[in-house]
Parts: sequence; structure tokens; C-alpha cells
Amino acid sequence: MASTSTVTTLTIFFFFFFIELTVSQQISTVDSECTGRWIHIRTLPSRFNLDLLSTCNHYPHTDDLCPYLANHGLGPKTHTRTRSWYRTDPLLLELIFHRRILEYPCLTPDPNLASAVYLPYYAGIDSLRYLYGSDVNSSADHGSDLLSFLTQDSPEIWSRRSGHDHFLVMARPAWDFSQPLTVDPPIWGTSFLERPEFFNLTALTLESRFWPWQEQAVPYPTSFHPHSLPFLESWIRRVRRSRRTSLMLFAGGGGTSSTPNIRRSIRLECTNVTETEPETSSEKIKTCDFVDCSNGICEHDPIRFMRPMLQSSFCLQPPGDTPTRKATFDGIIAGCIPVFFEDQTAKMQYGWHLPEEEFSEFSVTIAKEDVVFRGVRIADVLMSIPKEEVARMRERVIEMMPRVMYRRHGASMGLMNKKDAVDIAIDGVLQKISSRG
Repeated sequence: MASTSTVTTLTIFFFFFFIELTVSQQISTVDSECTGRWIHIRTLPSRFNLDLLSTCNHYPHTDDLCPYLANHGLGPKTHTRTRSWYRTDPLLLELIFHRRILEYPCLTPDPNLASAVYLPYYAGIDSLRYLYGSDVNSSADHGSDLLSFLTQDSPEIWSRRSGHDHFLVMARPAWDFSQPLTVDPPIWGTSFLERPEFFNLTALTLESRFWPWQEQAVPYPTSFHPHSLPFLESWIRRVRRSRRTSLMLFAGGGGTSSTPNIRRSIRLECTNVTETEPETSSEKIKTCDFVDCSNGICEHDPIRFMRPMLQSSFCLQPPGDTPTRKATFDGIIAGCIPVFFEDQTAKMQYGWHLPEEEFSEFSVTIAKEDVVFRGVRIADVLMSIPKEEVARMRERVIEMMPRVMYRRHGASMGLMNKKDAVDIAIDGVLQKISSRG
């Protein structure tokens, strides 16, 4: 009997084969709406994508990815009756994006007509064998096979603009792909983005660096993937009517060391506060709630943190091993106003999805140095914000929700009319490529 992972991989393979065959035989009829927006999906050998899914439980030092291949990368449902909530693994964003772009209305089988060329290469998954494998090539070799294919199979597609019109998704922080080619073995990461041949392509990453032109951060996928407009509107109504019984929430791990840092300060402030603060004369709220997500226990279990987020006015988003956090987007989905402690966590990352000029309208920023070294209490800062301003900020967070969610593939037309994270990323890619001339 075939294993569950094998059956899932075969199902995905046959779907992609069928849909790409269909795309290759027809061009969208809405030519006027697609002017300057045509995208060609480059046909890659399966070793660059689907074959990587067939070894989903063979990667050391990482969770078994096989259960999360379900529903084309959205993962299994959180419970049998849900139509919107899944146990999504962020590493499968490459599969999610691949499935979604097949529904893009302006696809063309002719690369000469295309404004952009999408490479369905699962770079983040493929990187696992370079990051963790014992019998592998040097990490500096990550990308060499792809480059060979692009320059040898129909080389005119790659060479016509030297890769300027190509883009791909890399479901890890860009730092994981940015080790210098001359450092081998590297301290951490591969050298994919350090290859000069790839300097021109656009890489959509979960976290970008700040100087390379080719990188652009896109939101981490949350567990919320509605398939119709009524389901989205129903969730928004729940978010709006949710009673916010906690002033602030921290959902995460760390902060247990004796070394001063922002997570330690947050944890100390949350655990040392036992009193409640009055919101009105008749109602009191908890100052701080804490959900311990140490050791990855929250990663595939949104039930652990989503209810507390719904019950909190503010969600604290401190940096960790890297500046960005998936919890930033979980909180937005819950209508929980994000509190940032450095600009690199979101303001300098997600300009397409969270416009920098609007940041003060839906978030609060408190310098981490003020909290860690100058004794500023986070609760004092947040309680000083007038209730009317908090209400306005929450409405702006709710307005941002569709921009950072990844709707389910095959969504109804009503929901498709609301641009989600994929739609905005595609718009950004096309504009970025067009700006290069």
C-alpha cells in the first residue's frame, strides 16, 4: 500500500501536469486587461519541485513535512468542519504560491509575450539538503543545477533580459541563502542569492536583507485560508465583536536567559504583573497575557494562540533569531494591533503589503533600547493611547487583513475580487520588473 505522503505527492503531480497542459494550450481572452501583465510559467524538470515533495520526511533536523502537503500546501484542516483554518507550515509557501499562480488570469505559454517569467522552483525545500544533509555537495553549489538548466534549455528565455524578468519564491529568510561563495563550509546557509548570475532575478522571501535589489519580503502564511467572501466577512465580524479582555499579549518563546534583551524584558513584565487595570468603571482587563510557544509547540496549532490574540488589544512582536515573525500576521488576522520594537521586524520588510507610510495608523513602535535599558514599561505606553485611537487602529488592522492572508486556491469570484498576499506580490513583481526597463 502506498504511503500517505506518496499519494499526496502523486495527487499534486497530476494536478500540476493537467493544469499546466491546459495553460500551454490557451491564452486568456481578456487581452486588454492583461497588457503588461502577462506571466509565463517556466516548465522545470520535476527534480526542482515535485520530486522534492516526495522526500518530505527525509530531511534531518526539521519536522516531517508530509502531513502539511495536504490541500496543496495549506496543510490539514484544524478540524473536520472548518472551511478556512489549516495547519499550515510556512516552508510550503512555495507550493502554495505555485498552486495559486496557476489561477492567475494572464498566463501565456509564449515567453516572448510575457512581462514576467515565474520559476516554480521550491528553493526553500531544496535548501534543506544543503543546510542539513550529510552526503551533499557544498552549500556553494545550491542553484548550480537550476542555472545550468536555465542557460542550456531554451537559453534565449533566460538570456533575453539576463534574468531581469524572472522571479521565484524562497520560503525562508534571505539570510539562509546569502553565504559568500568563498566561505565553505559556511557557518549557516547556502550561497544561492550570492551567485552573480542570480543578481537580476526577483526573489520573494519571508524576510529580506535591505541592500540587494533582487529581494522582497512577503508575508508568512498564517493558518487562515478562506475560500469565499462570506467566510472572510464572517471572520471579520467575529474579530470586530470579540471582547478584548487583555491589554497586551506575547505569544512566543525565548526570554529565559539572564542576558538583557527585549524578549526577556517582555517576559518579566508579563509574568510579574498580577493586577488588573480598569478599562471602564465597571470592567477590568488583564494587563498582559502570555502564550508560551517554546520548542515550536504553536507552529502547527493555531488554536493555542488565536483565541488569546482575539482577546487582546495589542500583540507584542519582538525580534527573535531574525527580525521578522510569523506571529505578526497571525495577530493581524485576529485584529490584534501589532507592537514593534525595531523597524526591521516589519516596517522595512513588507512595503508591498504593509505600506511604510501607513505604519503608524495600524501599529505601535516602542524602541527596544528604551524597554531593555531605560526601564520603559510597555503597558504604560499602551495604556496611554486613548480608547478612540485604539478603536481606529484596530479598524485599520482589520482593513489590512485581506492584504496579508493567502486565500484558498479555487476561491469564489467574490473573494477573488479582494487582493490577497499573492495578488499583491504579483503586482509588486510586475512593477519591479517594469521599473528596470
